Amino acid sequence: MKTYCLELSGPYACFTRPEMKVERVSYDMMTPSAARACFEAILLKPAIRWHVRKIEVMKPIRWINLRRNEVASVVSTRNVETAMKSGKGDLGLYIEEDRQQRAGLFLRDVSYRVHADLEFLAARDPQANAAKYHEMFERRASKGQCVNQPYLGCREFAAAFRLVAKPDDEATPIDETRDLGFMLHDLDFSHPADPQPRFFRARLENGAVAIPAWDSEEVRG
Repeated sequence: MKTYCLELSGPYACFTRPEMKVERVSYDMMTPSAARACFEAILLKPAIRWHVRKIEVMKPIRWINLRRNEVASVVSTRNVETAMKSGKGDLGLYIEEDRQQRAGLFLRDVSYRVHADLEFLAARDPQANAAKYHEMFERRASKGQCVNQPYLGCREFAAAFRLVAKPDDEATPIDETRDLGFMLHDLDFSHPADPQPRFFRARLENGAVAIPAWDSEEVRG
């Protein structure tokens, strides 16, 4: 199976730990779900599925404390549905009335190399073949094209991306090995109304984390 490598970088990143209910605190590095979302930002079709296999940390892990303004609420689904049916409605959020300050522990000056492969689901597009989607991704990624801007955990932390053709000819990851504890792998959408998080024990080995398969025993709900 063909594996692709994307280099993702940015001045800030926040891969929020789900156990933190109020203040945002990032994991030490990019999570598999965040990496998958970056590939999907370049190419996402019903007939394909991305699987992240390895994440390499290219710059030392550094932190920054920031306090920022956030909007405390979201527009309710019921109000949106009512507006769609009636053709009118007040869906605005007034920042001055709904603003709150929150502190966050974020990553700064980050760079990752993410290795992932594309699974072709033939049943969802019987008229197509896998080569078609491989060509689409390669063309888009090499030209810097994307459906939406990839981001590093939070949408305000945009990611610059580059398709790496020969990872072995590039710089090596950071020289660090340590246990990162349990990390979010991805969400299980078997029940869309109630997605459940699944975790794995992440270990940084010479600057790289091997990502176990979704259906392996290492991934737990």
